[in-house]
Amino acid sequence: MPPDPVPEVPARVAREVRGWLDHLEVERGASANTLASYRRDLRRYGEFLARRGRAAAAEASERDVTDFLAELREGTAGHRPLAASSAARTLVAVRGLHRFLALEGATATDPAADVSPPTPPARLPKAIPVDDVERLLTAASLGDTPAALRDRALLELLYGVGARIGEAVALDVDDVQGLEPEAGREGTGTVRLLGKGGKERLVPVGRYAREALAAYLVRGRPALAAAGRGTPALFLGLRGGRLSRQGAWAVLQQVADRAGLSAHVSPHTLRHSFATHLLDGGADVRVVQELLGHASVTTTQVYTLVSVQRLLEVYAGAHPRAR
Repeated sequence: MPPDPVPEVPARVAREVRGWLDHLEVERGASANTLASYRRDLRRYGEFLARRGRAAAAEASERDVTDFLAELREGTAGHRPLAASSAARTLVAVRGLHRFLALEGATATDPAADVSPPTPPARLPKAIPVDDVERLLTAASLGDTPAALRDRALLELLYGVGARIGEAVALDVDDVQGLEPEAGREGTGTVRLLGKGGKERLVPVGRYAREALAAYLVRGRPALAAAGRGTPALFLGLRGGRLSRQGAWAVLQQVADRAGLSAHVSPHTLRHSFATHLLDGGADVRVVQELLGHASVTTTQVYTLVSVQRLLEVYAGAHPRAR
């Protein structure tokens, strides 16, 4: 049985859409790509309204908009289902059209105002296995030049304390304390990080990062600092100034290539790995929240999905009745 013919977009809907797009182009300076995208999305909406017997977008109800969104997600004979992100983009065009019509006085109310876009599924943070982290940090330990000592200290710190790249390059020497062990006691180093919104947090520094930082401060940083004019920055570039974010990125990419890591590794990958490995080791999610500097535990809880996935994999592979 042939599919139902695609209905024509009602003439009034086409005029309403044209009026809004002209407004976006002239008043808002919208790009040609944006206008073309909205035009495609609203053509589909116009076809939907035609099937509903609506002669104009101004006649649409909130139920119409809600049902259109559901149709986007479920698909029709002529259109495949859209992912949450694509459906949300289409809804942006529909909401913009109805808001324009309300502001122009074509409708007394805005039927799309209270229709929320679908929530995309939570994306699991990208983390790399502990073995790959060790390969990376071993590759960073090759060489004894000032730059090599800095690179190892930088990467050990990124993974060891879960710092954001911006937090790491913003560190001053005085922000790191307690690297040297006290008499009869192992070192209890800490680093003071300045996170989003100017929020400070104090994070403990593990032995490997402490040793790497101590070696860099004694044998690496003084040589790099000699090329500059004097700066309190912890991590320095070859000219003696503060290492930039781009410079830190380049360090990580060079070391990852040397380690032979096939997966894309970014500074945020090390932060994700820090959190994931802590939770895999049994750390409480609220402790990880504090270490990461998240304002809400809800942000941190996405990492628990990674740990649950790991539990499922182990269970499926080890339990005799799992499959």
